[in-house]
Amino acid sequence: MTDLSLDGISLLLVWTAIATYVLAFAAYTIDLAQRSAASTVPARSVVVAGPNRSDLQGSEPHQSSGRTGGPPRRMWARIGTSLTVLALLFHLGGTLGRGIAAERVPWANMYEFALTGTLLIVAVYLVVLRLYDLRFLGAFLLGMTVLLLGGATLGFYVEVAPLMDPLKSVWLVIHVFVASLATALFALACGVSVTQLMQGRRERLLAADAAGNAARKGPRFLRTIPSAETLETLAYRFTIVGFMFWSFTLIAGAIWANDSWGRYWGFDVKEVWTFVIWVLYAGYIHARATRGWRGARSAWLSIVGFAAVLFNFTIVNIYFPGLHSYSGLT
Repeated sequence: MTDLSLDGISLLLVWTAIATYVLAFAAYTIDLAQRSAASTVPARSVVVAGPNRSDLQGSEPHQSSGRTGGPPRRMWARIGTSLTVLALLFHLGGTLGRGIAAERVPWANMYEFALTGTLLIVAVYLVVLRLYDLRFLGAFLLGMTVLLLGGATLGFYVEVAPLMDPLKSVWLVIHVFVASLATALFALACGVSVTQLMQGRRERLLAADAAGNAARKGPRFLRTIPSAETLETLAYRFTIVGFMFWSFTLIAGAIWANDSWGRYWGFDVKEVWTFVIWVLYAGYIHARATRGWRGARSAWLSIVGFAAVLFNFTIVNIYFPGLHSYSGLT
């Protein structure tokens, strides 16, 4: 039997993580199906630790389920979370293995950035679960993680290679990590915004139908999650934090560019798209805070912003030549 290289072990751990994420996705999907199948549910709420608990309480009344002692335990959601933690450990092992094999931080090409970026998406989700009960987002986020990580492993994987000269800088550690962390927060905000759109549509149908029959026109699991207004507030909080990290990413990138190429800004396509993303999220924050852009318009801005992040990572890196052509695919 041929011994696996350290990078080979890393790849095996990554595929194990992907398989476990699929199982977690299935468990979260079953949880959503059970929420939909329940004929009666308790008043919806998001469980929040600490002083902000009252900020995220649902307000729509529901019939009593006959249960006592608090909300349902949601066994499949708990299984999904446990599997997510296990998958994250495999994912972390694969990422660390890649870094040790390369003898550097594991985010110098598209495969490695996807490896680290999806790791942070899942890690941020699990950390946020300590504050807010967002297990209803598990299927969305893990489905996205499987697609991104699986697609990157199939399409972007490259053998370990030495760093290109412009990447041999401490800014590689700082700039790319902070950008990955911002991306994770934007992904979480996008998931909440998608759910907000679904919940907002359901609430509009309910308001138009005094008899309440309109509730049957949308997914019934929406009856068990917070109101659209509450979800919008939560997405806004995630976006604010992500925007601060993205602002630092833009500044750090300019400093790094000056160190590498002797100028802070050169209208390279990657620089331009990083700024476009910053403008989109700045516009989202400004419009919501000062122009009263609430509801569906706010949610769509959040979704468009994250779509621009994915476009920047995939299409720009692959098809637009420039000084930031570090995909490792050519």
